[in-house]
Amino acid sequence: MGPFYCPVDQIVYIDPTFFDDLARRHQAPGDFAQAYVIAHEVAHHVQKLIGFSDVANQARASGDKLAANRASVRLELPADFLAGVWAHYAHREFDILEEGDMEEAITAANQIGDDTLQKQASGYIQADRFTHGTSVQRVRWFKRGLLSGNLKDCEQLFSVNYDSL
Repeated sequence: MGPFYCPVDQIVYIDPTFFDDLARRHQAPGDFAQAYVIAHEVAHHVQKLIGFSDVANQARASGDKLAANRASVRLELPADFLAGVWAHYAHREFDILEEGDMEEAITAANQIGDDTLQKQASGYIQADRFTHGTSVQRVRWFKRGLLSGNLKDCEQLFSVNYDSL
């Protein structure tokens, strides 16, 4: 199982062997690819603290599978955005980014999009089963967070038409 945030105990769980899988199977090696994954999971805790998680939880409770999946995408893409915001400020404050780091994170975001993972696993894509967003969406929202560094820009993910994400 890949990394995940458990809202009940508020802990991020990461099996370190996932990073081997990320590098080999998903062809997304590098320390900053790993940092992106960790920042994405920590972002789920931030979402819980600021109330973003409530929207997805309400949709899951409705019993409507498509609505729940779409709400999940609306939760995952902001986590990518917030991972970008973290990278923005970490670099601004500590000058942490080295040549190739952004490419590593972008490659990781691209390789773990629902469309890419479904295509690899089954040979076809079922958009109604997306729970994390497409590769293009994940990269787009990570880059937006990285470039803007503005938490408020994340709020539009909940108001924009789903097909425009």
